[in-house]
Amino acid sequence: MTDLHPVIAKVTERIEKRSAASRLKYLSLIERGRDAGTNRAQLSCGNLAHGFAASGEDKPVIRTGAAMNMGIVTAYNDMLSAHQPYGRYPEQIKLAAREVGCTAQVAGGVPAMCDGVTQGQAGMDLSLFSRDTIALGTAIALSHAMFEGALLLGICDKIVPGLLIGALRFGHLPTILVPAGPMPSGLANKEKVRIRQLYAEGKVGKEELLESESASYHGAGTCTFYGTANSNQMMMEMMGLHMPAASFIHPGTKLRQELTRAAVHQLSRIGWDGDDYRPLGACVDEKAIVNAIIGLMATGGSTNHAIHLPAIARAAGIVIDWTDFAEISDVVPLLARVYPNGSGDVNNFHAAGGISYVIRELLDAGLLHGDILTVARDGLAAYGKEPVLENDALTWRDVPESRDESILRPVERAFSPDGGMRLLTGNLGRCVMKVSAVDPARWTIEAPAAIFQDQDDVLHAFKAGELERDVVVVVRFQGPRANGMPELHKLTPALGVLQDRGFRVALLTDGRMSGASGKVPAAIHLSPEALGGGPIGKLRDGDLVRVCAQTGQVEALVEAATWDAREDPTPPPTPYDTGRELFALFRHHSDLAESGASPILAAMETEV
Repeated sequence: MTDLHPVIAKVTERIEKRSAASRLKYLSLIERGRDAGTNRAQLSCGNLAHGFAASGEDKPVIRTGAAMNMGIVTAYNDMLSAHQPYGRYPEQIKLAAREVGCTAQVAGGVPAMCDGVTQGQAGMDLSLFSRDTIALGTAIALSHAMFEGALLLGICDKIVPGLLIGALRFGHLPTILVPAGPMPSGLANKEKVRIRQLYAEGKVGKEELLESESASYHGAGTCTFYGTANSNQMMMEMMGLHMPAASFIHPGTKLRQELTRAAVHQLSRIGWDGDDYRPLGACVDEKAIVNAIIGLMATGGSTNHAIHLPAIARAAGIVIDWTDFAEISDVVPLLARVYPNGSGDVNNFHAAGGISYVIRELLDAGLLHGDILTVARDGLAAYGKEPVLENDALTWRDVPESRDESILRPVERAFSPDGGMRLLTGNLGRCVMKVSAVDPARWTIEAPAAIFQDQDDVLHAFKAGELERDVVVVVRFQGPRANGMPELHKLTPALGVLQDRGFRVALLTDGRMSGASGKVPAAIHLSPEALGGGPIGKLRDGDLVRVCAQTGQVEALVEAATWDAREDPTPPPTPYDTGRELFALFRHHSDLAESGASPILAAMETEV
């Protein structure tokens, strides 16, 4: 293993200095939680009796308080394919806990939205704030003081960040995240994209599109493209919060079951009564957060984590920003090409060596912090091996080399010398662009703006032939305060068609695009947002706009006097449907995307 790269060291040191006061305050919080907070020993007889009243054969052990009682926080539902396997996990976990003399209870359930179902629909306006709702639900689940450890069952987009944010408020508890794995590969991704674009052009009908989508998303498990859900899994490995390399083992397999069992057994070993105490709040430190950013860059992960990681970090008293992302991206090579950044899906990625190979390569190159506290005994080096069954027993083995260099490459032959996430700044604010799947010839787009305040209006203009030109499509009033910051992935096929027709096209928005952002340059998360006076509000149809990933520019090329004289536009009316009105408080108190777009963290920091 070589010395740590100087830029990684510099960024980490900067984050540590920036976070010194808030991190100290957080560590004091979790120390109080363990030593002076409410716990089972302090519950009254009535409290405790309520807590084990329905625990059956586990009641005597819970009653004595002599062994760890594990709190399960589950995001199970059987509408969301990734979470459907969790239905059977509580009983499996309870059996595994009894094997080591412990007990487990379902502490609570949290909602689990499927962005795939709500994409482009009114329900997507609830998506980002479902993360904060999940955090609140997790805190409620763990507030009962019945537990000495926690197992978090969640995979998808807002669910893992929400579980972590909530659990970090109980950071004195040792905690392991337990995945369920991806569905088997379905329709080839290239064919799926082809059918979507044909549908956008009106060349195939809805029945053909539905048949294609059904062949792509066809069973239990995580969707197989490398979007936010699978990026979540990668980050948990980089932070050492899973059992090593547990992310991409299929549901319903013996290996999957043994990894879940191993997580329960390991949790029993890292409690505060033993000599290997590993609380969640100590595991999620500055180095672990930096490792998560590095993983995003090395694998071409989801841009949504430019929002989620700052929120997770803040919950642990750590302050990061997009400059940290950009500087790390400059020095971390792209080792993986997984759809939409390549042709193979996460199953192909795992078969090629997967996250184990990536971690080992980065450690050997001095591009990861190897000295973080993980939930596994052997530190981050353990995450550089892959799990297998030998004579029905779980073990881990080395991954000596990539099994498919079209998907996974070593550092010295990386797909790109950098991670492909760019910070853009200028008179329009600050935003990010993911370029790992964008042709370098399209990293700079300078074209007239077409202004929209709703993604459906973009699609109407596309169908009417009004965008058949070089254009920067501007979709504003899509930020967290305006409408909850929905993803605009619905625009991808139409913008891809325009690009394929030879036009120079880019998207500029104060909203989100998608964890599956692809070949069209998209400058997203623009802050400050239009609502409240962000500069994007001053743009007018026909203004020349420059979006450049090479130089890091996002500029309106308008004379200063003209620009300064412009007034902010009138915001569109607030829709009143699908329950989004229940989240008015969240919208009104949300902070900037770069800070995590979190109303609950913004409010919390005024109290602690």
